[in-house]
Amino acid sequence: MPASPFAFVEAEPCRAALDRGDHLRHDASALARLWPDARVVLLDEAGLALADEQRRLLAPTGAQLSEGPGGPGAAVFLGVDENGTGWFALDAALSAFDAPQRSDLRGAATHWPHFEASVFAQARAVQHWRQRHRHCGACGGALTFSRGGWLGTCTQCSTEHYPRTDPAVIVAVSDGERLLLGRQGSWPARRYSTIAGFVEPGESLEHTVAREVLEETGVRVKSCRYLASQPWPFPSSLMLGFVADAHADTPRVSDELEDARWFTREEVRAAQAREADPAQDDGTGLLVSPRLSIARWLIDRWADGAA
Repeated sequence: MPASPFAFVEAEPCRAALDRGDHLRHDASALARLWPDARVVLLDEAGLALADEQRRLLAPTGAQLSEGPGGPGAAVFLGVDENGTGWFALDAALSAFDAPQRSDLRGAATHWPHFEASVFAQARAVQHWRQRHRHCGACGGALTFSRGGWLGTCTQCSTEHYPRTDPAVIVAVSDGERLLLGRQGSWPARRYSTIAGFVEPGESLEHTVAREVLEETGVRVKSCRYLASQPWPFPSSLMLGFVADAHADTPRVSDELEDARWFTREEVRAAQAREADPAQDDGTGLLVSPRLSIARWLIDRWADGAA
C-alpha cells in the first residue's frame, strides 16, 4: 500500500507526518508552552505558503511572530513532530513576518520533502475550512474557534462545527486486458486519468464506484476492491483508491467528461516512457496523470500487472 500523506511518495504507509495531538487541542496552556519553539506555517489569503528564494518552506518559530495560539483568527495547532516540536498554521496577515516568495500546494507536493508538503497540505485544508465557515450554517451567527482552531462554535445558537472532508472514489477500471481512462476538456491535450467521483449520501463506497463509472463512461462494473487513500486538499477531499473489474462495454461520455477510452498496457507503458524521456514525445499518444496523485499510482500499478 502506498503512503497516505498528501505528497504520496514512498514512506511508511500508516505513519502521518505529525502526531496531531488531539489531547492537546483543548489545553490552551500546553499550546502556549509549545508556541515559542514551535514552527509556524504562514499562509496568505490565497492559501500560498511563505517561502524562501528557492520556494522552499519558511516556517519561523512562534517566538519570531506576534500572534500565539488560541482564539478566533489566531494560530491553528497542527501537531507535534518526532522531536517534540509543535507545528502551527497562521494567516500571514496576522504577522509582520514576510518572505521573498510564495509556494502553491501543487508545486510543494512535487518539489518539497514529504514531511513539509504534508504539513502544508494539512494547514491549507484547515485554512480553507475556516475561510468558508465564518458563520453558522444553522442560524447564521458568527463562529468563534477553539480546540487549537479545530472547533467552531456559534455565538448565537452554540452549534458546533468541525472541519469537513469530502470522500471521493478514484478507480482503475479494467476489462482484464485494457484500462479505462477519461479526460476533462480543461486538461492538457492528450492527458487522460482514472475515473473519479464524490460519494453521495446513503451510498457505500462500492456503490459509488459502480455508479460513477456508469454515469461518466457507460461502462458496467462487475466488482471492485479498495486499495489505498490519499488526502487531496484541493480543497478538502479524501481520495479512496479502488481497482475494478468491468464489462468490455464501449465507453460513452456524458457532460462530465470530454472523452473516455480503453487503453492497452503497451499504450500506458509508452506514456510512462514519454514522461521519463520527453525526447520520445512526438506530440501524439497518451499522456497520464502526474506522479503526485493517487491516480498515477493506480495507473502505474495496473501497467505493472498488479491484480
